[in-house]
Amino acid sequence: MRDYMQGARDSLPIMLGVMPFGITCGVMGLAAGLTPAETILMSLLVFAGAAQFICITMLGAGITGWGLIVFTTLLINLRHLLMGASLAPQLLKLPLARQILLAFALTDESYAITTNRTVQAGYSANYQMGSSWALYFTWALSTIAGVLVGSYIPDPLAWGLDFAMPAVFLAMLVPRLNNPVSVAVCLVAAVTAVVGAAYLPGKWYIIAACVSASIVGGLLEKEENHAV
Repeated sequence: MRDYMQGARDSLPIMLGVMPFGITCGVMGLAAGLTPAETILMSLLVFAGAAQFICITMLGAGITGWGLIVFTTLLINLRHLLMGASLAPQLLKLPLARQILLAFALTDESYAITTNRTVQAGYSANYQMGSSWALYFTWALSTIAGVLVGSYIPDPLAWGLDFAMPAVFLAMLVPRLNNPVSVAVCLVAAVTAVVGAAYLPGKWYIIAACVSASIVGGLLEKEENHAV
């Protein structure tokens, strides 16, 4: 229980960044023609911010082919394969029910928080669970708020609160840049993401940055181990 509560507490700063996006999701869902129930259920059952925004945007544009919508959202979330693979050695030791719950609630934010904690004190499934589900309920309640007050808040992101999320990610990233390998991996990911965003369609720059950084990190760590 202590690890569970610690995971939830460590997620508090990120919740500030999640809230305006959740409210915006509720507002956009109604604007795209979804009913309040459909908009809320999407957040409860999908729980994938980028995928939900793309889906809502496509529906608002008149695209109703579910095959195309599903394929597009799967492409956006391919990065979850890499996150899941890095956590697999720990998750596969857990009962199947816990694996399912943790996999469903895995997000970029909970992954970052969990990996930071793993480096410092080892992996804890309860810690990941606390972080993941704290963010889940924040997202769900924010979506409900967006549905309820959508007509009064046309653009929640205009408040500038969305900067809270990248700011928190930067705060978690910088302390990890404590050796040449991590710095090199960060630089490769950053350059690939910027160049990819300029020249690649859709969200492929995310996948490109993840794959390139993973390859560089693996090669550099291999050389470092051989040197030792």
